[in-house]
Amino acid sequence: MPTPAMTRGQRLSYGFGAVANGVKNAAFSTYLLLFYNQVLGVPASIVSTAIALTLLVDAVADPFIGRWSDMTRSRIGRRHPFILGSALPTAVFFILAWFPPAGLTDIQMGVWVFAIAALTRTSISAFEISSSAMNPELTDDYAERTKLFGLRYWFGYVGTFGFTAFSLAVFFVATPEFARGQLNPEGYVKFAWLGGALIFAAILVCGFGTLSRVPHLRQRDEPGEGATPTSHFKEMFSAFSNRGFLAIFAFGVCKFTAIGLYAATTLYFGTYVFKLGAGQLALLTFDSLVAATIAAPFAPKFSRWLGKRNTSMFMAIGGILLGLSPLLLTYLDLFFQPGDPMLLPTLFIIGAVYGAMIATSLINTSSMLADVVEDHAVRTGQHTAGVFFAASSFMQQCSTGLGIMMAGIVLELSDFPTGVDVDQVTVAMQKSLLIHYIPASGGLWIIGALFLLLYPITEASHRENVDRLKSREAQAREQAIRDGAFGSPAR
Repeated sequence: MPTPAMTRGQRLSYGFGAVANGVKNAAFSTYLLLFYNQVLGVPASIVSTAIALTLLVDAVADPFIGRWSDMTRSRIGRRHPFILGSALPTAVFFILAWFPPAGLTDIQMGVWVFAIAALTRTSISAFEISSSAMNPELTDDYAERTKLFGLRYWFGYVGTFGFTAFSLAVFFVATPEFARGQLNPEGYVKFAWLGGALIFAAILVCGFGTLSRVPHLRQRDEPGEGATPTSHFKEMFSAFSNRGFLAIFAFGVCKFTAIGLYAATTLYFGTYVFKLGAGQLALLTFDSLVAATIAAPFAPKFSRWLGKRNTSMFMAIGGILLGLSPLLLTYLDLFFQPGDPMLLPTLFIIGAVYGAMIATSLINTSSMLADVVEDHAVRTGQHTAGVFFAASSFMQQCSTGLGIMMAGIVLELSDFPTGVDVDQVTVAMQKSLLIHYIPASGGLWIIGALFLLLYPITEASHRENVDRLKSREAQAREQAIRDGAFGSPAR
């Protein structure tokens, strides 16, 4: 029987789950370094290094989670046990990240950051990897996958930037003691509890909202060698031998590191370069919501016109060049000065267009990864979406690992002071920060996009892969029927 189409409720539930990762990314990428560095006074190098070291945990945990998800058999399928089981621990670890024990030294604080960040990221990886791996199991249609990821990215942006905007407008309002509300430690208490609640709710909505699809999802393939260490490493090696996967992985490491670098420094630029208040920064976060709203319907259209690979490349390079233009013009003394009435609307428009281009690139790249699943299955006979989306989770974790580490390096190389008042930041300090940031960010995006030239899958080759797999499965069913008839007792 043909698989029934997904209902609107199932689509929305699947997409809404991305709010959880969006909230976590907003908090860990944008606020974690600022909170520990500027609010608590821990050196940026210690905080950024501690978070970067959690990549070692991700390098081991994420592939294991993906492989474990592929190998699981249960009454609720192989993905949902991980989705539903990750809700409570992710929310608890997230909240604890903003309540470090009192009396710790800087080094001890770094150990605390490492431990709690690693636990939070591992628990949310169980959700993110498993839910993303459902995409190629929900549909094998080339364009439909892009639409599903478009919906997922839109909700992810709502989680990231909606939570950021709300926090800036409500939790981090200016007070007589803190003219820049984002530096007020009291605001982080409600910030932590709301973030944890949103993460918990989003994961459960995704899990229970798609639970009825379990009978129609692909279940575990024949166990073969089983979940042994040997088979685990063999599957990892097989995945990294796929050319399309390698191209996406290389691009992903570069782009998510650049995204992490941007997220960890954007408040520095808004606060110390453009000298914006919390309300103005909250308004600017809405440009990303506008960008996601534009990108979600247009990403599938561009993929049909240009192909997924070319869309990802062109949008990434064009988007970052536009996005860096205000910083470059500021460095050259050609941009609007702080307080100019045209500064905020100009930043908003540029941010919306730049964000839409970057979001379009990200949506198409995720859809490309879903297409790799069939390409790999044609070559190996194994449907291991969990393994590939474990790599995607690792790439996204780079946004709070390598990206924050690079942010710490940029801040250290530019000699940007710790705990400095906005009025004490000189033009020389601003330009030092800009000249170290601009080439780092632009270089990561451009080099990463060029790796996509190695990606070989087109719409035509994807359809061929799907047809081959369906033919193999039909032949396998026919053979099973023949074997069953031959071996049945005479009547």
